[in-house]
Amino acid sequence: MGRFHIGLIINPLAGLGGPAGFKGSDGMAEQALALGVEAKSARRTQTALEVLLPLRERLEFVTFAGAMGADLLAEMGFVHRVVGELSAGPSSAADTRQAVALLQDAGVALILFAGGDGTARDVCAAVREGQPVLGIPAGVKIQSGVYAISPRAAGELTARLIEGGLVRLSRGEVRDIDESALREGRVTARWYGELTVPQEGGYMQQVKQGGVESEELVLGDLADWLQESWEADVRYVFGPGSTLHGLAQNLGLQTTLLGVDVIENGQLLASDVTEAQLFELVADHPTRLLVTAIGGQGHIIGRGNQQISPRVLRAIGLEHLRVVATKRKLGTLEGRPLLVDSGDVQLDDAFPDVVRVWAGYKEELLYPVGK
Repeated sequence: MGRFHIGLIINPLAGLGGPAGFKGSDGMAEQALALGVEAKSARRTQTALEVLLPLRERLEFVTFAGAMGADLLAEMGFVHRVVGELSAGPSSAADTRQAVALLQDAGVALILFAGGDGTARDVCAAVREGQPVLGIPAGVKIQSGVYAISPRAAGELTARLIEGGLVRLSRGEVRDIDESALREGRVTARWYGELTVPQEGGYMQQVKQGGVESEELVLGDLADWLQESWEADVRYVFGPGSTLHGLAQNLGLQTTLLGVDVIENGQLLASDVTEAQLFELVADHPTRLLVTAIGGQGHIIGRGNQQISPRVLRAIGLEHLRVVATKRKLGTLEGRPLLVDSGDVQLDDAFPDVVRVWAGYKEELLYPVGK
């Protein structure tokens, strides 16, 4: 299994205004530094990353230059790649936004960022829809729901993701208080958007205990979610297996148990297609691909679904692949990654470090992929 790629952004100025009594750091960092306040965001980030030291052989960070990440990673001995350059003088909101864009272009599975609500606003302004991020709390005030409860908690949640634990995706609000108004005694908070964040779920222990979920009920819930979110004139490819066959039955569709079927606008468009037929149906047409994992083994591509060939995958786009699997099924992997074996090494290497797994009604998990 290759290295797990994580992005890291540190706002070196986060939290400076607190010890100085400024109620925040926006526009006050230089004054705080002049008063002798020591920057602590790097040390708080270090606390989070110390949890990952036992896993560092499995990790590669992608980060911004200097105090925005590279300096700390070098100090701690993590393998890392640096993108971007810091301009002269203190880092700025523009630097954070540039870093977010560059880390996304590098294809990281998760962006860790250390800061406060102002930093979360900058991340929110630059991040693409669906990119998982997680905040390491280092600011004066933390109103936004995109931060872990502590730096160590951020490290533990990231470690869970790397080790194959089930990590649920959620939407976290980005909120910020008007600091100038706060300094005048007025509390005025504003909503700036939402970010996709992982959340601690504790799922693996429950699944191992057994009896915590009904496969039939989960498939019914998944069918309700899919039926509510059908995209008009988009083709949905259902891979083989009892999970997707059961999902289709809950949608009132008669798909094949061991074949590949294509659905459009809630109706069965083609059944038990060949690779050539499938390619013709998805080439130059908006498509979503649903596959499941082989229980106990973990393959999602290359075992029993060879109709979903490398050229079909490229035509659909890996970003449009979703795994459908209950937490019970994922539990049979005992933390091992999902596997891809398309027969095209370059394509296998292009798979992201984690994929989204639909596990229940409006419930998405992140799960690692091995290649």
